[in-house]
Parts: sequence; structure tokens; C-alpha cells
Amino acid sequence: MRGFIALCTVAALAAGCTSGTQFTQPTSGRPLGKASAAPSGGPGGKAGQSGGLDIPAADWKPCPDVYKGIFPNPPQNVNFTCATVKVPKDWEHPKDGGTYDIAMVRGRSTTQRDRVGSLFINPGGPGGSGFDYGVYRSVYLPAEIVRRFDIIGFDPRGVGRSSPVKCFSDADLDQNFGIDPDPVSDEGFQSFVTLTRNLAQSCGTKYGDDLRLFSTEQTARDLDALRASVGEPQLTYLGYSYGTLLGAVYAQLFPKNVRALVLDGAVDPTQSMQVSAEKQAAGFELAFTNFSKWCQTNASSCPIGPDARAVVMKAIADARANPVTGAGGRKATSGWVFTAVVSSLYSESSWRLLAQAMSDLAKGNPAKTFQLADAYAERDPSGKYSNMFDANSAVNCADSDDTPTVEQDRVLQSQWRQKYPLFGGPLALNLICAQWPGKRDPYPTGVATGSAPIVVIGTLGDPATPYEQAPALAKMLGVGTLVTWKGEGHTAYPQTGCIIDAVNRYFIDLKVPAANTTCEK
Repeated sequence: MRGFIALCTVAALAAGCTSGTQFTQPTSGRPLGKASAAPSGGPGGKAGQSGGLDIPAADWKPCPDVYKGIFPNPPQNVNFTCATVKVPKDWEHPKDGGTYDIAMVRGRSTTQRDRVGSLFINPGGPGGSGFDYGVYRSVYLPAEIVRRFDIIGFDPRGVGRSSPVKCFSDADLDQNFGIDPDPVSDEGFQSFVTLTRNLAQSCGTKYGDDLRLFSTEQTARDLDALRASVGEPQLTYLGYSYGTLLGAVYAQLFPKNVRALVLDGAVDPTQSMQVSAEKQAAGFELAFTNFSKWCQTNASSCPIGPDARAVVMKAIADARANPVTGAGGRKATSGWVFTAVVSSLYSESSWRLLAQAMSDLAKGNPAKTFQLADAYAERDPSGKYSNMFDANSAVNCADSDDTPTVEQDRVLQSQWRQKYPLFGGPLALNLICAQWPGKRDPYPTGVATGSAPIVVIGTLGDPATPYEQAPALAKMLGVGTLVTWKGEGHTAYPQTGCIIDAVNRYFIDLKVPAANTTCEK
């Protein structure tokens, strides 16, 4: 896969996604001013236009049970409705090749007033369920946002409820996550190559030429159709991680349709796959160094201090030779231990859990290691996976026409291992896309000429989308305004009062933050 997954999904909350684990209870916020109500769409509503097509109004139906699996009890003060919108499989030939179903959920506060419009949300990935995340964020966004906007989540094409891509078996994914993430021997490397070749070929066998249709550009065109289906003349959008790439592509394709876009945890679309992976290796290495420093100064919370790096490196090495066995005979191999480490670095709030997991693992108990790893992998207790990693591979590989070859990956692996001891080797091995059978459909990388201003947020301690990508994205768009958070973890909104105020004022009043606004931790 293309680096580590970059998302904030509901399933990743336990893994420590910053914008998820720090539950931001709705607050009273500012007094609500006047705003013009936007059309909401519905049966018999006027169709919108997108891509030269008439888009029927979304046929919303009550779906009160969507909270299940996300919240233990029905959320108060919010009503959920759901709709499915049909979009062309191929927007280049919209009338020739059939359709995909795109699932949407709308959360509307029972205290809504002075409605501004619809706020679309994407949690990233690619492959994360925006449908589930929309349910979650309908409750956990600042009160003045949920009172002024309908919160709309959607599963992009190929994800979850939206004509999902599914070509990896649960057994294959167990093997993929469990295998040595940084094999040194030629035998180990060839085993990894064979596994990933089989994964790639399984998708090619099932989907053939349709694999290119899961690209980000196709999804951005779907997003405009969703905008039209709910009756909004322009798009208001909150995109995290990979969702920033989706938003940036949308702004280039439909600049006049942009009302307000917040892109948090920015991806730099101009980076090659190789450069992006190396930047991510450096970002995770920095985050792990920060975790290690935290252990040195928080001995009571970190049982693996003072040298946490040495403990973790030893845990991975030991797992290669003699993995600890957990419940049901499941073995905590080096791949699973490594995945747990990756999972924990998405949020500072998970550092304590990582430390305890590594301490327990050394004592023969891998339960917390599997807890972290399974949250990242979206693996349930029965061993079943969501389709997040199927979709992640389909989108990333369709998007990229500059994937290093298997032979180049092997050279980079040893070079990056020297520079980034824990994360360099694994992130060099993008072996699925290196062997991907589908055609490619790269996204555009240019100025969003004619767009309204776009807010781009970067977090200094972000491992998954390193900070330097945020100013690069703002500059590329030509209409981007950079906001910086001096925090740890992946993504920033809604974490601090400074970030919350800047984003809320922009969404509601279209007040663009001052250039280079910086928010303290």
C-alpha cells in the first residue's frame, strides 16, 4: 500500500486519531446570527447539475439505527436520514458504462436554526468510511456548527456501502499485517513480494479494467454530484488526511462550486509516491522520537522507559524469532507488533497505551498489542475485516503512475532503514502498487483558479501527513490560507479553542483566518 493509511475513521478512534479520540463535546459557542437557509433536497426536489448531467434530488429516508456500532446508545438531539445517489462509473463516458451507488447519511440537529447549508465530511484513508464518520461527527462537532449545518457523511466509490471493492480475503489480510514488515533476507523479501503480487492479482482478476475507475478524480466528480443532489449551489467541506487530497482535486475541477473547504492534515499532491513515502517515514520517526522523550519524563505512565526505542526495537526483533501467543492461538508476529506501534502514533493520547502494550508483551500478554493493531487494520474480534485496505490499494494504485518497481523498492529499503531505523524499511516497500494490474488515472496538480479561499491546516507533530505538506498544498492551490497547530498527532480540528474559532468563523461567516495563523498546543 502507499505508505501508512492517512485517515480519521470511527474504527480508528481506538487507534488514536487526533480528531476522534479527543472527544469534543458540543459547547454553547457564540450567539447565532442570521443566515440564509439553503435547500436540503428531497423527494420531488429540483434536480441539480453536475458534469453536464441532471442529478435528481436525494431521496432522504429515516435511518435511526445508523448509530449502532458507533455509539452504545442513540445520540440525543440529532435525527439521521439516509440516501443513495447513482453516479456514472466513468465520468469521461457518463452515459456508456453503468453506475455506482454512493451512500450518504445526513445528521440534522433537533435544535437547528439559522441554517447555513450542508457540511460534507471525508475522514481520509483512502478507504475510510465517511458514512460512519458522518454519524460520529453529527454528534462530536462544536455545537454552533451542528446547529447551523446538516452534517453529511458519504462512503466514496469503492468504500463501505458504496459499491465496495472487495478482493482481499481475511486470511490474506492477516498474512499481510502479520508478515515481517522489513525483511532483510532475500527469502523473506521474496515471500513479501509473492504475497503482495497475489493480493494485486486478486483485484485484477475480479475487477479488470474497472480498477482505474476508483481514482480520486472520479471520486471528486462524484462529490460534485452529491452536492447537486442535496440542492447546494456550492460545496462546504471538511476533509481530513487523504480527504484533503480529495478536496484539492475537487477545487481544481470545480473552482466555481467552492463555498468553503477546510483541508486538515494536508497531503501535498505534487509529491511523487516515493517522496511521499519517505516524508512519511521521517514523520513517523519524529513522532516515535517524541514518544520516547515523553517516556523519559513520564516514568509513572511509561513502564518501558527510559529507552522506549530500544524496548520497541527489541520487541519487533523478538517477535520475528519467537512471537508471543495470545487468545485463540493468535501469534503477535513482528508485523502485528509494528502495526500496533504505527497505530499508536496517530495521537499523543495513545502513547500510554503503547507503553503498556509493549510492557505487557514482554511479560507474555499481547492483548493490548492486538487492540492497537486491530483498530488500525479495522479487524473485528472474529477476524473479519472491513474493505478499507482493499479500497485503499485500489485508490492509491489508480492514482499513481510513478510507482517504484519491486527492484527499486529493495534498494530503497536498505537506504531508508539507515536513515529511519524503525519506519524507513517498511515504508519503502510499496509492493502492491508496484505489481498492480490496473490502468492508472493520476489526479491533477495545479492552481484552483477562480475558487473561493480554502483553509489548509497542518500539525507540527503529524506523523501520517507531515507538516511541510500543508504549506505546500496551500501554495499549490493558489487560494490556500495556512493555519498551523503546534500539537502532536494526526489532524487538528476540533482540538483547541484557537483552531475551533478559526474554522467555525470560516464555515459560518466565510471569514478567512489571517495568513499564517498559528495556534499553540
